[in-house]
Amino acid sequence: MAATVTLEPAGRCRWDEPVRMVVRGLAPGQPVTLRASLRDEKDALFRAHARYCADAHGQLDLERAPALGGSFAGLEPMGLLWALESEKPLLRLVKRDVQTPFAVELEVLDGHDPEAGGLLGRAVHERDFLAPGMRREIVRSGRVRATLFLPPGTGPFPGILDLFGSGGGLCEYRASLLAGHGFAVLALAYFRFEDLPEYLNNVCLEYFEEAVDFMLQHPKVKGPSVGLLGFSKGGDLCLSMASFLKGITATVVINACVANTIAPLHYKDMIIPNLSSDPGKYKITESGLLNLVDIWNDPLEKSNHRSLIPLEEAQGPFLFIVGMDDYSWKSEFYAQIASERLQAHGKDRPQIIYYPGTGHCIDPPYFPLCRASVHSVLGQPVFYGGEPKAHSRAQVDAWQQIQTFFHKHLNGKKSVKPSKL
Repeated sequence: MAATVTLEPAGRCRWDEPVRMVVRGLAPGQPVTLRASLRDEKDALFRAHARYCADAHGQLDLERAPALGGSFAGLEPMGLLWALESEKPLLRLVKRDVQTPFAVELEVLDGHDPEAGGLLGRAVHERDFLAPGMRREIVRSGRVRATLFLPPGTGPFPGILDLFGSGGGLCEYRASLLAGHGFAVLALAYFRFEDLPEYLNNVCLEYFEEAVDFMLQHPKVKGPSVGLLGFSKGGDLCLSMASFLKGITATVVINACVANTIAPLHYKDMIIPNLSSDPGKYKITESGLLNLVDIWNDPLEKSNHRSLIPLEEAQGPFLFIVGMDDYSWKSEFYAQIASERLQAHGKDRPQIIYYPGTGHCIDPPYFPLCRASVHSVLGQPVFYGGEPKAHSRAQVDAWQQIQTFFHKHLNGKKSVKPSKL
């Protein structure tokens, strides 16, 4: 093979870290195709490719050379990762076992035909989810089913509880990556895991209160409060936790509703009904996917007022991450309701960051956009929205904003970066 592929940093790095890719040993101006491929834990193949031309010195630096076409175009140094697509339709790239890395195979092919070109160079790039020295502790404390990630060092560290959405199960990849930035993060399951309920029929806030107490009593968690990070259904659960429970001073929600959704929420002698919906209002896209954005009734209608979460009771600030191309529900509208409600009660407005072209599933950086997938509970293909390039840039920015927000409100550090988007 004539070409060499150099990666900086060399060797293994975290999934949420950028990597510089440079190809050397090409002819001046030589046309080549770069191809990336990755297999997930279920052996599903994800691929991306882009066409380039070497510079006058026979070198190709992806931080300087724009892609001429393929899975993406333009100057996109990390495009070969965020543009990965499954060979099988409707598959989302997720990391199920954070104790093993993803191995990304990078190939340099002669010419601009990714299937016919001869192989000129190759490298395997490992991207992992556990920083060196990080501890992963399985938590089975009382009713709590979770995994705790602790950064290296003696601590104590600011604590965060991390909740995913209506797919259920225990998702660890976001918590493990966030812990790599100096936080003690508890990835918390709340249904469809081990002996937890299989379905979201009724939700008891006492379960989440027990998880908060576990964190506050942990010797490696810096008190006297913790933060919350929630996506989709996990987002409205975080809003409820912040509004009713003690010991919470910073809450970040990603594409969340301001009303309780899907199932009634119980806490002591109180019940918050779930926001009503009309499943008959779903639409089918041209590709045959479910568009659910219109099935949810307006939480501001009088009949739905009891489902609204009393955000004004919360002890700390909120950050709303909003994908403006979210087709799961009206995240932008819900964030505005939150802002108006807090102001009406004399509270500070939440911080809201709007991301154009961004769909429902906002992950840590460099995960490919999930525009549609088969929902694990509904069993139907659902359209989530988003445009790949805009969504990728939003994920990079949102990840930084989340860290900055938590460092400021849990650690007392000042904000270092305003959003660029």
